[in-house]
Amino acid sequence: MAKLTIDLNCDMGESYGNYKIGNDDRIMPHITSCNVACGFHGGDPLQIERTIKNALKHNLQIGAHPSYPDLQGFGRRNMNVPPDELKAIIKYQIAAVKGITESMGGKLAYVKPHGALYNAAADDKKIAESIVNAIKEIDEELAFLGLASSKEMQTVAKKAGVRFVAEAFADRRYTASGRLQSRKIDGAVIHHAQIAAEQVLTLVKDQSVTSNLNTPVEVKAQSICIHGDNPQIEEILAAINTILSKNKIDKQAF
Repeated sequence: MAKLTIDLNCDMGESYGNYKIGNDDRIMPHITSCNVACGFHGGDPLQIERTIKNALKHNLQIGAHPSYPDLQGFGRRNMNVPPDELKAIIKYQIAAVKGITESMGGKLAYVKPHGALYNAAADDKKIAESIVNAIKEIDEELAFLGLASSKEMQTVAKKAGVRFVAEAFADRRYTASGRLQSRKIDGAVIHHAQIAAEQVLTLVKDQSVTSNLNTPVEVKAQSICIHGDNPQIEEILAAINTILSKNKIDKQAF
């Protein structure tokens, strides 16, 4: 029987100017992939460079984390952007992170959309196409990290010949349809470390989660996200490390 492994990714580099978001230095030793904010929901040029330097120091796989141009709303507000304009917005962000990564001797491995853009692409073929076309025009070797239950994301990526990597979440509740429960609903974000760790274990071993209706939902994921802006992030990471170790599951980049 093959040994179980799982990639743990986290959104990083979201601080900008005088605003500090998350705790990247303490998180990086515990993850395997780093989603670097591109400046449109968080991050700035200096923060991008510092984050990539730190990611390389910890031998992390590096991905670009583009969003809608919504710094004020942290990229969590829906925006109606024409497909060509959206593709250009995403290319701009990917190119920035890719260029800085390569200037420091690293290599960009994947793209994961952020927030409202991620959620919209999970259900909207045109938005998913804008993301995938941006990825392909920048670098055909880049993978697309997206929601495991999204047929739209997977279908569009497959048609374009872009590798799709299915993602699940350690600290988010799921609906019965396999979508993330809206952050507007109380309890949509998991703050209890042991509950988050147990969800990770179930995702890895059983390829499922328990929905908000207390029903099992199939979720086949190659990577699991932990949100760096979760106030309990350090406790959650410690609990995940413990439960993975007890179950002889290794952390490994996809």
